[in-house]
Amino acid sequence: MSATKRHLMQWGTGRPATAGSTGSESAPGSRRGAATVVLEDPGHLDAVLVAGLAGPGATVFVPGHPGTEAGTGPDAGPAVIGYEGSFGEPGGEGSIGSDFYLQVQSYGVSAYMSVVGPTLLRVADESDFEAFLDDADRARHDGVFADFLTHPVMQLADLPALGAGPSGDGPLLRLHVAADGGVSTSPAGRRLGEPGDAFTVLEENWRRYNEESGQPCPVALGLVLPEDVRSAALAARPWLGRYLAAVDGLRDLRARGLDRLRVSGFGGRMLPALEAVPGADTGSDVPLLLWNEDASFLYSAHSAHSTDSGHGPGAGRRLFQLERKAAQAAEALLVLGSRPAAAEFTDEEHLAAVDRFFTGAGVPLDSVGAVAAASVPAGR
Repeated sequence: MSATKRHLMQWGTGRPATAGSTGSESAPGSRRGAATVVLEDPGHLDAVLVAGLAGPGATVFVPGHPGTEAGTGPDAGPAVIGYEGSFGEPGGEGSIGSDFYLQVQSYGVSAYMSVVGPTLLRVADESDFEAFLDDADRARHDGVFADFLTHPVMQLADLPALGAGPSGDGPLLRLHVAADGGVSTSPAGRRLGEPGDAFTVLEENWRRYNEESGQPCPVALGLVLPEDVRSAALAARPWLGRYLAAVDGLRDLRARGLDRLRVSGFGGRMLPALEAVPGADTGSDVPLLLWNEDASFLYSAHSAHSTDSGHGPGAGRRLFQLERKAAQAAEALLVLGSRPAAAEFTDEEHLAAVDRFFTGAGVPLDSVGAVAAASVPAGR
């Protein structure tokens, strides 16, 4: 994926395109500014640049602009890239030159639309949010994931506001400048300031809005969702981050030609006896087990040893193929959190080998579900 496309996708999703990036904090004394800025009106470009809203080496997308290259050095000015259309309006399409097009669709209609190319799915109103939650609930309880959402060219926008967690998002990662001059982190976002405001003003407003909310990332969908509605829905579904990680894993495997996959903890387990263990793994940082009749995989959205640079599954993500007994051992470790507890459900030899391998790979499987071990019914 080119640097231009990575910038555009991290702006749309609210998720850094490379491991270690951050949008919510910067090093003390460093020059602040967003990594990616998208303007709807070229008339705001000068104010954005003068105020320093675009950080060193940033990319600024401006409609109709001929484009300029980024400067060099630690205080390099941003690259300016021209585009046509819209990257923010559902039902629209944005393009850069003649070789990159990105469609934008509202979530609620996407199940009924044909897939023709890279598409950003936006929650544009409460009905879209309800459709998103309905799909998530169905996946959680029945194991059935919306087909359009796991298509390799589809990407859900504003992930942190939908339960993916706050890591990486914020004014340092992305900014959007609306046609009326409102500055936020996304087209549907709560206003943080104006194009001429100091970057510190945007950061201060970002932090204040987050402190006032019961759930992370209340800014990105603040114009289209009442915060009490969003917060209540996320509080009732602490597993949404894991659901979104599962969608990523399914999308990645589907791009490799693998489908009809099940996800452990969503509608069942590979080891049916583990279905009696409630609420063992809800965090997005806990690896996921996926399988079908022919193969099994472990997908990690976070890895201590990741060297990912934006290719493959994505920033910080790793994928492992397992033979079936190893997959069952991995599932037991993930759900129960320790080898002694897992040994009641699967072979100790496989447990030890799987535990050693993944610990060495920087993807430890034990101690992540320990809180659930005490919930195993007696005699299981």
